[in-house]
Amino acid sequence: MVPIFHHLSHDDMLRVADITSERTYERGEVIYRVGDKRGQLFVLHTGRVKIFRITVDGKEQVLRTVGPGDFLGELSLFSTSEQTDTAMALEPSRMCCIEWKHLRALMEEIPSIAMQVIQQLSGRLEKTESLLEQTNLSSVEQRLASYLLEASGTNETFTLELSKGDLASLLGMSQETLSRRLSVLQQEHVITLQGQRSITICDRQALELLGDR
Repeated sequence: MVPIFHHLSHDDMLRVADITSERTYERGEVIYRVGDKRGQLFVLHTGRVKIFRITVDGKEQVLRTVGPGDFLGELSLFSTSEQTDTAMALEPSRMCCIEWKHLRALMEEIPSIAMQVIQQLSGRLEKTESLLEQTNLSSVEQRLASYLLEASGTNETFTLELSKGDLASLLGMSQETLSRRLSVLQQEHVITLQGQRSITICDRQALELLGDR
C-alpha cells in the first residue's frame, strides 16, 4: 500500500519491518512541531494528518494533508536540522515510524527505495507548484471548483476531509469567503450542502466550466 515500499520483495519488506515501530495518535495530537529535531520518517497506515505552518501574523497555513499510504517527515532523510512545519492528526491515526539513520542505511543497500522516495517527492512538489499557481493566478471560484472536482473523484456525493477552516487555509481564502462561495454554489443548484462536510455535486459540467474560467 505504501508507494515507496510496494515494489520490494517479501524479504526486503521484512527488512523494512525490522527497523519500524508503530505509534498511534488521537485526533488533535501533534506528531511533530516546528523546532523539533528531525530524525524520523512517518508512514501513515490509517487516519489523516495535516501539515501546516503559522504565518508571521499568527494565522495557520495548511500546506497539505496526508492519507493512508503516504509519508511525512521526509526531510529527515536529507537534513538533521529542525522541523520547519507542524504535523497534527485530523482523526485517530496509526503509523509506522522509521529512524532516518536506519532507513538511509537500507537505502544505500536498496537504491530503488531512494528512487521511489524521489519520485513521490517530485509528485508532491508538482502538486505544491500547481496549488501555488492557482492561488496566485486563479480566482476564489476557480480554486474552490477545482478542489471540489478533485475531492469528489467519480462520486457525486462525498465528504470533505478537512474542516472549513483548514480547507479555506489550504485554498488561500478566509473561512467566511469559503462559506459564502459554497452557499452561492448551492443557491445556483451546482452543489447541495448536507451538514458540515457532506457535499453532492448536482451540476458537474457547471463546476467544470467554473474551474476553467
